[in-house]
Amino acid sequence: MAKFDSKTWNSNVFEKYMKKVQSTKENALIKNGLFDNKPNMTARLRDEVGGNYFTEPIKGLLDGDVLNYDGVTNVSFTSRDTFEQGKIIIGRMKGWQEKDFSTELTGINWMEGMAAEVKEYYEGVDQADLLAILKGIFATTDSASATAMAKHTYEVEDELTATSMNTGLQRAVGDKKKQFKISFMHSLPATNLENLNLLQFLKYTDKDGITRDLTIGTFNGKLVVVDDDMPILNGYDEATSSTTGALKVVSSSATAGQILLSAVKASDFYPDDVAANDYVVPATKYVTYVMAEKFFEYDNVGVKVPNEMVRDAVTNGGIDKLVTRQRKLFAPKYFSFTKASMETNSPTTAELANGANWEIVNNGKTSTDKRYINDKLIPVARIISRG
Repeated sequence: MAKFDSKTWNSNVFEKYMKKVQSTKENALIKNGLFDNKPNMTARLRDEVGGNYFTEPIKGLLDGDVLNYDGVTNVSFTSRDTFEQGKIIIGRMKGWQEKDFSTELTGINWMEGMAAEVKEYYEGVDQADLLAILKGIFATTDSASATAMAKHTYEVEDELTATSMNTGLQRAVGDKKKQFKISFMHSLPATNLENLNLLQFLKYTDKDGITRDLTIGTFNGKLVVVDDDMPILNGYDEATSSTTGALKVVSSSATAGQILLSAVKASDFYPDDVAANDYVVPATKYVTYVMAEKFFEYDNVGVKVPNEMVRDAVTNGGIDKLVTRQRKLFAPKYFSFTKASMETNSPTTAELANGANWEIVNNGKTSTDKRYINDKLIPVARIISRG
């Protein structure tokens, strides 16, 4: 068998450990019931002679105007639309050299220790991709999709209050708001809610009878998962020369107490009409995502060789290397990946976050004949607050 750090390597055992071990990081988005497992996706790609992208049809509902049954009016007929959802396979890989692990792997079962690190690493990779997808669908550049998703964004002027989430979800989908089950929140707004006794963390009792808080609470009847990977927006608010921490906006050559206009406009948010000689003050906003369970269709599509050892007998007198690969599908419900801005066969994290690559599921037609799924069916919303 191959060797790694002078120890026997068995890829099958390694993969079993990867499935078994627990992660020490939150990586909340890849847990807590967000995945709707679709193992048939792998077979579908195989039936279509491989590839990394496919389009799935979605049957539309019966619609059209009802006719008056009066003995005079003739019956007219309409056809239901068929919608299309484009889905992309995301490929990722990473390699490590022996020395990266040699000082970290201790104890009897070295393979389990390495598997834990690799699994945790890829959980972080998956979460980054999921956050990029969420950013991308809310940044969609398709006009009709952007108009619809604007309703799914609710911005609170200050910190979250007792009614913020409920109000935001009603604005997003109206009478369909009961479909939302879980929210993902940064620890700062979560702590503010906890301080107001609006967020109660669930508890568990361990085998020794000690009761501890979980990182899951409830707010407005929704589960709240706390994870500091949730987006933080850094930008600027309007200010005056007397505002504490204010910066004067200048067109060029910023000095102490000043900031370039271009730098202000490069931030996540800023006053719409900001101009030179205005004053701004740095500010922070927090994004909370609220979703239905199983919001992402998921399939671990797999690769020919997910993990393997490579021996380089030449470099530095000899190096053992671990190579890892994965291909996965994460498809947000009722959103299509369009490939409008993608350079290779797998989207980068930046391309997943690019709104040009996303649009609400539609019938695939153009101009006035293009029809979209009703956005009330899209079970995702974001709430932006100061804390």
